[in-house]
Amino acid sequence: MDRLVLLVSTGVARGLVIALFALSLVIIWRAARIVNFGQAAMAVVAVYVAFAVHAATGSYVLAVLGALVTGALLGLAVERGLMRRVPGATPMPGMIVAIGLVMVLQSLLGVLFGPRHRPMSPVFSQSPLYVGDVPVLSRYDLFVLVVALVVVVGLGLLFNRSTLGLQLRAAAVAPEVSRLLGVRVPRMVTIGWMLSSAVAALAVLLLVPTELGLNAHSADVLFVHAFTVAVLGGLDSPAGALVGGLVVGVLISLVTGYASAGLAPLAVLGLLTTVLLVRPGGIFATKEARTA
Repeated sequence: MDRLVLLVSTGVARGLVIALFALSLVIIWRAARIVNFGQAAMAVVAVYVAFAVHAATGSYVLAVLGALVTGALLGLAVERGLMRRVPGATPMPGMIVAIGLVMVLQSLLGVLFGPRHRPMSPVFSQSPLYVGDVPVLSRYDLFVLVVALVVVVGLGLLFNRSTLGLQLRAAAVAPEVSRLLGVRVPRMVTIGWMLSSAVAALAVLLLVPTELGLNAHSADVLFVHAFTVAVLGGLDSPAGALVGGLVVGVLISLVTGYASAGLAPLAVLGLLTTVLLVRPGGIFATKEARTA
């Protein structure tokens, strides 16, 4: 029983990181109707900047700010410099460009920093805390939990309770009508890219201290899990990203703890296949999202 509690609690913490990254994919889908396959590589570049800031200043807060600002600027550069020049009649050209961006960024990181993993120490201890005699989350897991919840709630308020969020949603769903109503659609798309890239950078920054370390491919597995979560929940659903992230995180933790880490991807694939057979658009997808 103690082991189950520990595995579920750590799975929730990891699941929220996956949910954060999945939410970044949902944001970019809602803003530009594209799946950004370059999201992981862009986030890793931002985390390398955070790593450099932390090494130079010793401040974790400045490192987080560095990751967020770099992520947002990368989103701005990619949208203005690449995606705006790609034909937008269908999502496919943008996806192909995004895959090419992955190759370029990962190659550059490999040339500049080499293949080795650079360790990044967590800001808090990873030793589990105890409630009575039962091990639960570590201090770092609690930190991740709080940060992820704050970001998820903040994004929910942004999209559902603010004028900017309404304009972002309108520009994605009905760009021509939005233009007639005075919404600056290109600006909304740019903001969506910046917000999405910043959230992805934060998710990778939270994950790296719990993994082997930082290298060009540190976020590859996270992207696969997050993309799975986004598809499970419905690419247009922030709530689906949150719930799906928690489910996948706990599933990975339980399978790894009771079986082996090698079986975890198969368990995630099985869950994805089952959900898509029952509900192809995702659990939380609306009728409009499925036909968009």
